[in-house]
Amino acid sequence: MSTQQDYEAFIAKIAEQTGIAALVPDEGGLVSVRVEETYVLNLQYVEASSKILCFLEIGRIPQDAGAAVYRELLAAGLFGQETGGGYFALEPTENTVVYHYLFDFDPTVTDPEAFVRALEKILALADLWAGRLAQVTDEPAAPAAGGDAMLLRP
Repeated sequence: MSTQQDYEAFIAKIAEQTGIAALVPDEGGLVSVRVEETYVLNLQYVEASSKILCFLEIGRIPQDAGAAVYRELLAAGLFGQETGGGYFALEPTENTVVYHYLFDFDPTVTDPEAFVRALEKILALADLWAGRLAQVTDEPAAPAAGGDAMLLRP
């Protein structure tokens, strides 16, 4: 992506391909779409780097969560081995684990079909991590988004 207009045209192609009319960037380039009542998938155009940031909430962890939770998240992020190249962050007010992935010189940002497949993999990864966090925190997991690799397809 080289401009905001290129990004908007790319998102329009994805909306057309998936049939999801809600894929419309706001004036700042943010697109938010609810997926299967489980996740809100966000795409943000980053003008300074001409890249696309994808982020979504994975789940909340208890305020008094032990070190095992943080160890699990940090260990998974080592070289992106268990995160598909993305990263976890913690929103401190609500203790929400947020996964983010930066499409950085990635060929998927020129192919709408490949981009949708990448987003589906991110959603499948979110399901996996929601379950892992639930195990480590002894909290119930959020309902799975599907896992059929067709989450963004009509």
